[in-house]
Amino acid sequence: MRILPLFISLISLSLWAQPQAILDQTSYQFWVNAPTEVKEKNPLVIFLHGRSLSGTNIERVKRYGPLRGIEKKGLEIPAYLVAPQLPSGPWNPDKVDEIVQYMIDHYAIDERRIYVTGMSLGGYGTMKYASKYANRLAAAIAMCGGGENRDACNLTNVPIKLIHGDKDFIVPLKESKNIMNAIKKCKSDAPVELQVIKGGNHGSVEDLYRHNDLYNWLFQHTKKE
Repeated sequence: MRILPLFISLISLSLWAQPQAILDQTSYQFWVNAPTEVKEKNPLVIFLHGRSLSGTNIERVKRYGPLRGIEKKGLEIPAYLVAPQLPSGPWNPDKVDEIVQYMIDHYAIDERRIYVTGMSLGGYGTMKYASKYANRLAAAIAMCGGGENRDACNLTNVPIKLIHGDKDFIVPLKESKNIMNAIKKCKSDAPVELQVIKGGNHGSVEDLYRHNDLYNWLFQHTKKE
């Protein structure tokens, strides 16, 4: 007699495990994927995509990055994952923060463990968000992107990892080197590091989003009070 309730429970768990589209609640439409085990307070990871996924069809956001890893590789991230879609132009940090605030208001988010990561245009967006909302973040990862030197001094207290392939001919490695040097110029012991992927091109480094090492680096950091 217990088979039917158990079956229904398994179906419910399966449905809950799938990314959910949140539409018309913030300036950017976005996906949210819940952790397998929801705790009283949970980390939050925001992923910002590159220019090729921009538009109004939110399904495009699943083409690469964490959502691809979750749906195709069985990746499990012990955090709420948010993946917004950029309609056009550069990422707006204020609109990204609308989503962060929405998640805080509607989900059990640990505000000491909020992280942002992105690649290509999303890498630049990551640095722009981290510059304006450094007080929100525990850590950030920007992949095959860069940043603006004028933002550098606002980035000196956020643990940041820059990841770039040395064969990237779309956004050259020097973009990540330049922003790292600008941050170090503001504060020599700023917690910023650069990981160079030997032989990595603009697309191949994306594979790192499908493995836990990238997220483990983020999760080792907790925002100081």
